[in-house]
Amino acid sequence: MDIADHLRLFLQSLPPAGRYLVAYSGGLDSHVLLHALSRLGIKLTALHVHHGLSPNAELWAEHCLAQSAALGVPCTVLRVQVAQGEGSGREAAARSARYAALEQVLEEGEMLLTAHHRDDQAETLLLMLLRGAGVAGLAAMPPLRRFAAGWLARPLLDLPRDALLHYAQMHGLSWVDDESNFDTSLDRNYLRHELLPGLRRRWPAAGRALARSAAHLAEAKELLEELAVTDLNQTGGGRPGTLSVAALHGLSPPRRRNLLRHWLRGLGLPLPDAAHLHRIEQEVLPARPDAEPEVGWPGAEVRRYRDDLHAMPPLMPLPAMELSWDTAQPLPLPDGRVLIAAAVTGTGLSAARCAGAGITVRFRVGGECCAPAGRGGQRHELKKLFQEAGVPPWERKRVPLLFVDGVLAQVVGYWICEPYAAVPGEAALCCDLRTVADIASRDENNDNCPGPRA
Repeated sequence: MDIADHLRLFLQSLPPAGRYLVAYSGGLDSHVLLHALSRLGIKLTALHVHHGLSPNAELWAEHCLAQSAALGVPCTVLRVQVAQGEGSGREAAARSARYAALEQVLEEGEMLLTAHHRDDQAETLLLMLLRGAGVAGLAAMPPLRRFAAGWLARPLLDLPRDALLHYAQMHGLSWVDDESNFDTSLDRNYLRHELLPGLRRRWPAAGRALARSAAHLAEAKELLEELAVTDLNQTGGGRPGTLSVAALHGLSPPRRRNLLRHWLRGLGLPLPDAAHLHRIEQEVLPARPDAEPEVGWPGAEVRRYRDDLHAMPPLMPLPAMELSWDTAQPLPLPDGRVLIAAAVTGTGLSAARCAGAGITVRFRVGGECCAPAGRGGQRHELKKLFQEAGVPPWERKRVPLLFVDGVLAQVVGYWICEPYAAVPGEAALCCDLRTVADIASRDENNDNCPGPRA
């Protein structure tokens, strides 16, 4: 089958796209992809990422512009800055910069097409094996996945590079060769030029077999994801986004680890390596409910409070400070959140009590007390109130405390202290925590003040 016909059938199997964008390096693979797609009569744009790492980078960009113009395809050159480094470090940095640039260009519902082929898939599987990857890594590259606002598709994964070379020669195509592709100090190039040729001499179908194994592992990955979704629905903790430690103990260790990875991925957190996952199982899950165990790794940490397992980005300690607040203006807090006050009626902080008073905000230092409104005026230590409400210790330290002339008036998000609570019909202030994005997107002119979270 001609490659153009192969692409036509592949695109018909994909979600509809308003425009197709080709990641176009100017090399053999991407030029064959662009040339064959240009014969299909679809809305097409070429994207060339200019890394500036090679002395030939400008010549490659000019080549891509000229070849695209000859095919009647618009081409955009995306210039990126790549962190300097050597070997695989620079290669990874270039890849990150490349995909970040492509993400910025892709619009809602558009499809980015890359020229990865079957030999690339075999190399990826071998790399993942040598790095000790799990099923997700060994599944290698999927033919289709969500990417930025649209999709990323790899329509050539079923074809060997020899098929692309044959197509290029048959159509008299001209392409560029990146000299870094022959640098065998890079892992992928070593596999491509040193290891795989030997494998093919002994097993001629090695590339096809490895790609087939990756496809089997991709199916296994899907099944594990389906199992994790089922388990997640049955092991939820007492607070949103948490897991029940007791329910986790009811799963077999492999199933539990599968769920933990899925849970962390769903929270947008980097996954732990095997050692940190083992520590979660050995140190956090069996700990006493009041022990407050914690395991952290770059970009994430897992904590336990009572029966709930929590995961979050690393929490930075908040400085000991007291901030003066003009409630007419948002108050930025040291951790990036923003405290806002909106005028409401009948609920929230009494405006009359705050009029002309000095309002300050700080975080717990210990010993603070509050008589929550509606509870008979009895004062309680915040420690006891937080324990009663099931607030984890690390969150207690990050709850803003609002003082009126030096007296604690509100535990923001939880309680208003007597006698600072507004009565029905009274002008009041609704104090709430937001992010900068929240403030930009939400209407503050309303009479609804959120009640206590506890």
